[in-house]
Amino acid sequence: MTDGALLGPWRRTSIWVFGLACAARFVAVQAAEPAADGYVKRASWAETMLATRVAVVQQLASQQAELGDWSTTGPLKAGAFTDVLFPEQGVDLHAKSPDGQPLWRPHPEWTDGQVHMLDGSHRASTYLFRTVKVPAAAAVEASLGSDDGCELWLNGRKVHSHDIPRGPAPDQDRVNLALQPGENRLLFKIHNNGGGHGFYFRLGQLSYAAVWNQLEADYPLQTGWVRRHLPGGRHWEWLSAAAPADLPQQMIQQALRELGGDARLVQGEFEQLTGAKVPADDLRWLELYERVCLFRYRPAEVKAINLPALRRAIEDLGSTFGPRYPRAAEFVKRLDELEHRVSDLESALARGDEPATDAAASIVRDADKLRQDALLANPLLSFDQLLLVRRKADRLGLPQNWQGNCALPRDGYDNQIAVLAPVRPEGRVSTLYQPPSSEFVGDVDLHFDAGKMLFSMPGKNRRWQVWEIGADGSAGSLRQITPDDPPDVDNYDACYLPDERIVFASTRCFAGVPCVGGGNTVANLCLMNPDGSGIRQLCFDQDHNWCPTVLNNGRLLYSRWEYSDLPHYFSRLLFQMNPDGTGQMEYYASNSMWPNSIFYARPIPNDPAKVIAVISGHHGVPRMGELVLFDPAHGRREADGAVQRIPGYKQKVDPVIRDGLVEGSWPKFLHPFPLNDKYFLVSCQPTSSSSWGLYLVDVFDNVLLLKEEPGYALFEPVPVQKVKRPPVIPDRVDLAQNEATVYLTDVYRGEGLRDVPRGTVKKLRVYSYHYAYPGMGGHIHIGIDGPWDVRMIHGTVPVAPDGSAIFKVPANLPIAVQPLDEQGRALQIMRSWFTAMPGEVLSCVGCHEPQNSGPPPQYRHASQTRPAAITPWYGPVRGFSFKREVQPVLDRNCVGCHDGQRQHDGRPLADFTAKTEPGWRNFTPSYIALHPFVRRPGPESDYHLQQPLEYHASVSQLVQLLEKGHHNVQLDAESWDRLVTWIDLNVPDHGTWHEHRRGHSPMEARRLEMRTRFANRPEDPEAIPELPAKQVAYVAPPPLPARPAAAPACADWPFDAAEAQRRQQATGLQPELKIELPQGLSLEMALIPAGQFVMGATDGAGEADEYPPSVIRVERPFYMGKFEITNAQYALFDPSHDSAYISVLNKDQNVRGVAANHPRQPAIRINWNQAAGFCRWLSQETGGKFDLPTEAQWEYACRAGTATPLYFGDCTTDFSQLANLADQRIHNLCRGDSPRWIPSVESVNDGSVVSDQVGKCAPNAFGLCDMHGNVAEWTRSAYRPYPYNPADGRDNPATAGKKVVRGGSWYDRPHRARSSFRLAYEPWQRVFNVGFRVVMEAGAANKLAAGRP
Repeated sequence: MTDGALLGPWRRTSIWVFGLACAARFVAVQAAEPAADGYVKRASWAETMLATRVAVVQQLASQQAELGDWSTTGPLKAGAFTDVLFPEQGVDLHAKSPDGQPLWRPHPEWTDGQVHMLDGSHRASTYLFRTVKVPAAAAVEASLGSDDGCELWLNGRKVHSHDIPRGPAPDQDRVNLALQPGENRLLFKIHNNGGGHGFYFRLGQLSYAAVWNQLEADYPLQTGWVRRHLPGGRHWEWLSAAAPADLPQQMIQQALRELGGDARLVQGEFEQLTGAKVPADDLRWLELYERVCLFRYRPAEVKAINLPALRRAIEDLGSTFGPRYPRAAEFVKRLDELEHRVSDLESALARGDEPATDAAASIVRDADKLRQDALLANPLLSFDQLLLVRRKADRLGLPQNWQGNCALPRDGYDNQIAVLAPVRPEGRVSTLYQPPSSEFVGDVDLHFDAGKMLFSMPGKNRRWQVWEIGADGSAGSLRQITPDDPPDVDNYDACYLPDERIVFASTRCFAGVPCVGGGNTVANLCLMNPDGSGIRQLCFDQDHNWCPTVLNNGRLLYSRWEYSDLPHYFSRLLFQMNPDGTGQMEYYASNSMWPNSIFYARPIPNDPAKVIAVISGHHGVPRMGELVLFDPAHGRREADGAVQRIPGYKQKVDPVIRDGLVEGSWPKFLHPFPLNDKYFLVSCQPTSSSSWGLYLVDVFDNVLLLKEEPGYALFEPVPVQKVKRPPVIPDRVDLAQNEATVYLTDVYRGEGLRDVPRGTVKKLRVYSYHYAYPGMGGHIHIGIDGPWDVRMIHGTVPVAPDGSAIFKVPANLPIAVQPLDEQGRALQIMRSWFTAMPGEVLSCVGCHEPQNSGPPPQYRHASQTRPAAITPWYGPVRGFSFKREVQPVLDRNCVGCHDGQRQHDGRPLADFTAKTEPGWRNFTPSYIALHPFVRRPGPESDYHLQQPLEYHASVSQLVQLLEKGHHNVQLDAESWDRLVTWIDLNVPDHGTWHEHRRGHSPMEARRLEMRTRFANRPEDPEAIPELPAKQVAYVAPPPLPARPAAAPACADWPFDAAEAQRRQQATGLQPELKIELPQGLSLEMALIPAGQFVMGATDGAGEADEYPPSVIRVERPFYMGKFEITNAQYALFDPSHDSAYISVLNKDQNVRGVAANHPRQPAIRINWNQAAGFCRWLSQETGGKFDLPTEAQWEYACRAGTATPLYFGDCTTDFSQLANLADQRIHNLCRGDSPRWIPSVESVNDGSVVSDQVGKCAPNAFGLCDMHGNVAEWTRSAYRPYPYNPADGRDNPATAGKKVVRGGSWYDRPHRARSSFRLAYEPWQRVFNVGFRVVMEAGAANKLAAGRP
């Protein structure tokens, strides 16, 4: 291509070079000896743009790179990022596999500059190869993106390596490539830890960055317009030889569209230039564009000034500071004049007059001057200097929201610690400290007396360290505080404590972030003396601690990420503790799906609770987000305590649930510093095309620029002034001890055990977490859809009858407790942990009680009792291992039948025998066979507080089956305890990480050394203690009692559908009723005629509690609800009830689950007492007499004359149109790489995942819908053995004991939904798949039909 061809691109349609999908691609690259930067300044913006474009194109014309197509191989199994696979030994695109298949696949369709997704595989690498040809030696910058880490080789030499968990995005890494003349060979590796998989690649285009930065520096307004009208990085096209000829016209047309009806005022000039076929490189196009934008943006700029916000601030400053804000009256007068001028301008626009842009510009100038004068006169800005970090904008140095500093490059930064003085836009930025090379500097914490500061920077050993320097930046005051020993530990993000000690984050915990396979190393908070001595670990958390700062009361505030069985997208919350580590507790957002992340929180001066913080998402932008003022005194859940989003004056803060929470939200903020509860200094990027500058913002919606530098980001503003030192809280630790004391006032206080009767809790189970090591971890590692972490079982402690308890726990361990009933089953799961310090006395009032709750005034038994020691659980503390703890139970009770040989109904029984070789993904084969029969939270369940007993052992099919007397198997007490403990701990398989990995990691020894040295915990969690050997032999159960050979005779039964309808008509009553309810709702009921039937199982395939069958007569007709009571109907009785969601399994959950709270879905998680209360309310509301059906009424109505297991046939009948049962759709709950393990009928698709709207399935002969499936239903009857005897008191609501549930649900296969199948739960128990329907005495029918009494 000739130079002349490049000089006239605006006169013809040119070939798109960047992103052209063809066999050969060409990009411009910089010569090895680059020429001038190409920027040409002229008298105007339009002239400068044209001249610069010509210069850049000429400069790049001499070098062209020809890019070959990408070819790929993989994904190839790779246990680690560093695994060397065959492409790294040399690339042969013609190579074939042993079976003759090509190893490399060409992808001519892939264009550069776009994200491309790859075929993903867990822990695998995909390799991409292409050639790059250049006529002469050249230097070019490559822009890379990857999911997860990536490596790049040029001509066989590795030039880039970045092991990082992330999603693919443009420009994540940049690499300078030195191309040799002729052909160059590029090999690009993408390593996937798990989940999605993809890459991004772009060559050469970023060479325009310096030129464009200079344009932005000289013409920020105009270049901002170009970015707006050429979004997504298209503004680069202006400097590209490949730009389309009509680019200026495109920009003008976009601006005209934004003008709307006002476009007519300038449309004529555009049409005149178009009609005259004026060349695209004619100056008039850009001059017209500038006028159109001024016409569009000058009035918009006037409106953007937000004069009401300015007025609110002036009035507040005047009333708050009085004489200290002496010009308030002057500012109000100037504001009044401005508002009149704005009104005149808007009137001109309304008349259709072309406004004078000079007048608009004058208003903007005067308003901006007033804003600066009025807002900068704020007495809170009386300090002389503002501390900041200045960093080149091409490398912001912000970790992703799941990372710590250790994930950042250590160097390659142009950054300094600096000060702005005076604190005005015209102020000068002066460097205080410049790192010796290009190391990162940041995380600045200014001392209370403003004489020195802490910051993070890599040390000589290339590890992150905490440094200190004087406020004057003098070289003699610089010192590294954290020692180089241990040599493989990173230390950063420190803050001063009131007693001069220092808290900082450190990776000495040697834990890996589990959601990314341990690819990022966790940092927990530690404490040290001012000289770096006396280091002690304070937090023992699964994931990162971030952003420590001191609260006004002297306690420490920090962000903590946790997801023990919780959705990791949403669980970065605020925590607080004393400086010595005692009193660790939530500050904000526990059990909250919003916000996903809280970063950089700081307390409001002189306020007991308020904090200002940045909220962000999980994926997406790093650390940045929206600015929110929180007040925990208003509430600590989701948006309850969100006082205001800034800007967002008097706007409600909605708790939006979304992964990329702040994507597309502007402005974005970082590093807020509160001046008081209304005014804040902050780093801000107002729009996607703006620079990161320093701003003064307030609750009135003013956003005032204090300082901005094109090409640089200004971060971490802190006034250089003394502040009030918070009080020193004395240490409460006793480092000579290795235990702590826990005092629980009343376990029944709070929502955690709501409705659980007093006296139910007998003990607390105590266990701890053993987290993943670096380079390992995942959601299907310790168990299959089980826990993220190893569960270390400690034992139990007693709970007094009044609900109080006092007991000892190990210090410096993440401890969890579970309240246990008399059978040793957990009534609630903790899904979190607490950590006590040595010698600490840790107290809590109840179970998930409001944090500010006080203890009850009554005498508590535990207060007068010595702390109980933990009663060991069948041996020493150890990781719970299925093969060591549960397999003996199977060996003794199950393997006689479940031996891998026997069959049932032509299908092999589950094999529970012990095997020498592991199964799928190294899991125990018998574990794989057994776990599907247990309901559990899995790795990520709904983050909201779960109902008590949501995952109680009684809701698992395994326990239900055994309690029914499965083949007369009778477990002893220890066997039951082992099974339910396994269930309560979220069904773990492996008890150590080395068993999961089938080998030890060097990280085990490093963690143990660190725990011993810095936490006095020398116990090895990977050790498998030797337990007394037990000879476990199979014990055959006693024979089952004989079942009746035939069903008892029953006259006039069974009968068909026609007979069912005839019997309804024979009653003389209406076969259907529609009862009007408030709010336009109604209750539809069907008539059930009197009659008799055989109650119970009659075919020999039932469960033991369905025998013996008996003939039962229903003496009187009654009406039964055609449908289960819906959420909308139940809300008339209890508007506060929420059926909530059904949690999904696997990781990466971005919603609470599958909704069960739509209006037409049946109400669930209603206990029997509530259902009975609804019936009483309904009776009072309507005048009818409503109740729950007895067991006999329910089964008689369900059968509707049939004797088959289900009213529509047997258990093999296709139920897709007849019932919502466990079918193939239920596996939508098993997402990602979870196996489809929930027991179901795979051949059927009934269209529903969980409960569905009532009445969707066909009715039975009596007109009742969903008697089988959808949700199970409470009956009035107490659970008693058969034969059924209505005279024994079982149908009396006052009878104590469990109440019977019938019908099965969406979670059950047909066998568990049969007409005779029975379950039972406590009357106070809320069950995830249980609702109810009502019955009414038939005698009230005529009165109700005539209308309400």
